[in-house]
Amino acid sequence: MAEADPFAELLLQLRKNAGRTQEEQADAINIVSGRETLTRREINRYEHGENIPTNHTLTHIAVACGIAPEQLLKAASAARARRRRRHRREEEEDDMKRRTLFLGGAMAGVAAAAEPWGRLAHALETDTRIDLTAASTLIERAASLHVSERQLTARGLQGMVESHLDAITAVLPRAGQHERALVIAAGETAALAGWVAWDLGDFDRARAYYKVTADCAKASGHPPLRALALTYASYGTCTPEKAMHLLSQASEDVRGQGNAIAAAWVHGRHAEEAARLDDGTTALRALDRARAVYDVGDHTKEHAWVAFMTPYRLDSLALSVYGQLGRQELTATADTALSRLGRNLPDSGVVVLGDLAAALLLGGDIEHGVHVSRQFAAAADARPNTMGRDRARSVAARLPAQERELAEHLAQFAS
Repeated sequence: MAEADPFAELLLQLRKNAGRTQEEQADAINIVSGRETLTRREINRYEHGENIPTNHTLTHIAVACGIAPEQLLKAASAARARRRRRHRREEEEDDMKRRTLFLGGAMAGVAAAAEPWGRLAHALETDTRIDLTAASTLIERAASLHVSERQLTARGLQGMVESHLDAITAVLPRAGQHERALVIAAGETAALAGWVAWDLGDFDRARAYYKVTADCAKASGHPPLRALALTYASYGTCTPEKAMHLLSQASEDVRGQGNAIAAAWVHGRHAEEAARLDDGTTALRALDRARAVYDVGDHTKEHAWVAFMTPYRLDSLALSVYGQLGRQELTATADTALSRLGRNLPDSGVVVLGDLAAALLLGGDIEHGVHVSRQFAAAADARPNTMGRDRARSVAARLPAQERELAEHLAQFAS
């Protein structure tokens, strides 16, 4: 038997905290994975440090025990490192083989998880139902991924999002009373997967995910999900008219209590697209609606996917509209936006700086626009996220000829 390891103790403690026997723990993990692959004997090996689960299995263990997968993956990585150090001198050759096996197992797990539909065919026809702890963990994880979008690049986020969608897909046949909540979580995750795919230039994949999101909205009777897909899709249309058509549909889905911030986002996007058509009347009216509904909402208490709609983000929508229309309100709004940002750049600050720089340049305030463009470039480099690339491309295209070096830097970042 392998020497006792802190990671093995952690797995043992997680099972005890859940009040399960080893056999019950194996069953709980199998329910999450959708496969009858784990046995009591394998759980015993994990808890005695004889084996370390693959990253794929670790994700299922985390969901079954109600903890964040990253926490368990980090602990497992440390356990693997300890094991390698312990055996390096006396078993160098064998250790190399073990590391190859571990790496291969991890990569196989990641590859499988990257296909959200990958294990659906293996889901068992059984009456076993997922428990509240596992369902809550999956739902909370879906929400946290939308928050992560503000800090991570699209490339860094893609595997996490698609892996989570795969995990929800696997448990849906056994969702029981949690089915509606999990379908909504699946739709939220699919929408984010579509947004990431679009940001990476895979437009067909993005459209497929948005369609799945709309299907989830219909299946769960939750119209705001469709609004989420439509509003994301509006960024990728070829004309402002098509974007406004999608956003008009989305506005119908975010009426009613609990959707104020979502409605503000939809109306703000409608204002942006109308401004691109130089339709000032429609744009300003939509912007007024966005501000009015925003004032009665709370971006921290509504849908997780509108948590990004901070006051700074509303400022950026207004800047985009005023800049495109050449409105005199641009300067005052720019000052307000910079004042809100302050010294400590918030998560949404990179986007606001990008919109601010683009609006100032478009509105003719070149000196101020170049200054903010430099701030944006530094912030985007330090805190890359999925929205940064699009902003960088827009700012680079509007910089004056004498700022060629800055424009090239932003264009390279965008690509």
